[in-house]
Parts: sequence; C-alpha cells; structure tokens
Amino acid sequence: MKELLWDKTLSVDVPEIDQDHRRLLELFNRLGHAAEEGEPQASIEAIMDELISCTDWHFRHEERLMERYGYPGLPAHQAEHQDLLASGKALQQQLRRSGAPPSAREIAFLEHWLTGHIYGADMAMGGYLAETMPS
Repeated sequence: MKELLWDKTLSVDVPEIDQDHRRLLELFNRLGHAAEEGEPQASIEAIMDELISCTDWHFRHEERLMERYGYPGLPAHQAEHQDLLASGKALQQQLRRSGAPPSAREIAFLEHWLTGHIYGADMAMGGYLAETMPS
C-alpha cells in the first residue's frame, strides 16, 4: 500500500489547516493499512466513517476561515468541497454495501481525492490566507 507522508509540498502555509491535513493523511494511511492487513470489515468501516467525518469538519473549518478573511474564491471552493464530500460518501456507502475492503483502485481514488484538492484549490486558498491572516 502506498503511504502518504506529510512533507513541505503539502503545506498550505496556514498551520491550523496543515494540522487538519496531517490528520486526514493519517486516517487515509490507517484505512489503507487496515484493508491491506485484513482487519475486520467493521474496523475498516469505522476508519472510513472517521475519514469522512473529519473531512466534513475540515471543509467547514476551511470555509469559516475563507469567509472570515474574505477569500474571493470561496463559492468555487465550497462547490469543490461539496463534490468531494459527495464522492467520498458515495464510496463509503459502496464499501458498506459490498462488505469488502477498499480495492487498490478505491485507495488510489481516495489518494487523489485527498491530495488533488490540497495541491489544487487549497494551495491557492492557503496563499491568500497566509497573506491575510494575522501571524
């Protein structure tokens, strides 16, 4: 299983958002290891539930910061959050219905789901917030 490791390339230069992202990477890695090691389905589902729950909280956290500091890209960023959360929840339900651990393809989807957003929309938002927020 590919493990996602935190490094400077994932930093959006906003410590509280970086902390959230580290937690999401940790949950992604836990999910992959649980699937690879054949942990019980209930454990895998619990980790997936936590990943989705933490992602939802994190998105709301980001949106509060963007609103507070007047980020002009807020509407588009919110729409991306809604799409990402919907696709994550769809995978969560699919895994629950199938009763099977996530496949390599599904893990790759989650990897892209997580890192694609950080490297894309979050970098732009982080640059703005890092310049706007008080130190």
